Amino acid sequence: MYNDIGDILETISMIRDKNLDVRTTTMGISLLDCADSDIDRSCEKIYEKICRKAEHLVETGEKITGKYGIPIVNKRVSITPIAMLAGVSGGDPVKYARTLDRAAHTVGIDFIGGYSALVQKGFSAGDRELIESIPQALAETQLVCSSVNIGSTKAGINMDAVALMGRQVQKAALLTKDNQCMGAAKLVVFCNAVEDNPFMAGAFHGVGEADSVLSVGVSGPGVVRSVLHDLPDDAPLNEVAETIKKTAFKITRVGQLVGSEAAAALGVPFGIVDLSLAPTPAIGDSVARILEEIGLEQCGTHGTTAALAMLNDAVKKGGVMASSSVGGLSGAFIPVSEDEGMIAAARSGNLVLEKLEAMTAVCSVGLDMIVIPGDTTPETISAIIADEAAIGMVNSKTTAVRVIPAIGLKSGEELNFGGLLGYGPVMDLKNPSPAKMIRRGGRIPAPLQSLKN
Repeated sequence: MYNDIGDILETISMIRDKNLDVRTTTMGISLLDCADSDIDRSCEKIYEKICRKAEHLVETGEKITGKYGIPIVNKRVSITPIAMLAGVSGGDPVKYARTLDRAAHTVGIDFIGGYSALVQKGFSAGDRELIESIPQALAETQLVCSSVNIGSTKAGINMDAVALMGRQVQKAALLTKDNQCMGAAKLVVFCNAVEDNPFMAGAFHGVGEADSVLSVGVSGPGVVRSVLHDLPDDAPLNEVAETIKKTAFKITRVGQLVGSEAAAALGVPFGIVDLSLAPTPAIGDSVARILEEIGLEQCGTHGTTAALAMLNDAVKKGGVMASSSVGGLSGAFIPVSEDEGMIAAARSGNLVLEKLEAMTAVCSVGLDMIVIPGDTTPETISAIIADEAAIGMVNSKTTAVRVIPAIGLKSGEELNFGGLLGYGPVMDLKNPSPAKMIRRGGRIPAPLQSLKN
């Protein structure tokens, strides 16, 4: 793959000095053959299959790191949305969550995603029961992540599900208030969710996927910032975009190498490379600082959305040229608590929720890892979800909401999660109530552009 000594040395520099890493190797596992009318038998089948399929996932990642010196930060598993199995078995869905957590600990992975339901057009058997169980499931487990898809461009927005999820986000925070409200940090609400996303907390293994696949998520915001820093201050923006594109190409090739080798070693098909510039709280690993390198005094000021749109587009173009298997979300993530530059901008008051919402129209996901006041009403949380889903629905893109009501904290205080989840200031919200709209329920119809057949 790397035929030139210059390419090899440049890659080594990216890893050593610029925080380039493979953020995750994620094995997707179908659990459809584990469905059973007896929930206990279904759980036994699930545990056995995950442990059998993912037995060597961590070991394989460590061997590849030793061979190439490429850090693989997380090893994860995504599974079929559990609501589908709950619809067959009935019973308490939390049993599934406990089984998933036990399997995740057994194989030694960091997270398992797929305690999920897809309800963009309505609730089928198992969906409502699973959604009602999410707060308890996340409170009782360590490694289980949950997601719910409440809308799509084809279906519109299920406002009954939106109203329900506002309540569930609040409950998830309340039940884990003594653990940094971690339940809400492991819960994502999607519009236009994708089936091959390797990143948590929103990963699940779609029903259109193979029985098991191995996908990778690569992240290199520090690399992109570094190459932009070396450009002259008067370089035109088309040159800036071209530089980002070329850098994304090189980063994606690293992911292609790791993913292909890991899949071959595990005996499963290679899925996709998700090139998403996913930041961390570490200095030098920030998407916000890339935007500032482009020419903004601070992320959040006027021009931020335009700079982010250019960054996201250039990343996708570079990735597509580097691999025929680019998928997932691929672009730039803007999780506030996980990005040192975003945290600084939010602290200063330059980055507010309304600006973040505008930025989500042009980036990879949506309102991510945003800490809100602990006394925020469920209806307000639902309205935030509805706004973000509307952006995704109308623009035919994936959007998501992961907000954390900081129980007992108010605007201006901070909640510290630790690790990759970082820390974040509690952000201000609008005071007028959206409750009447949320309580109407029903469905926001699909937009005109959904009629493409």
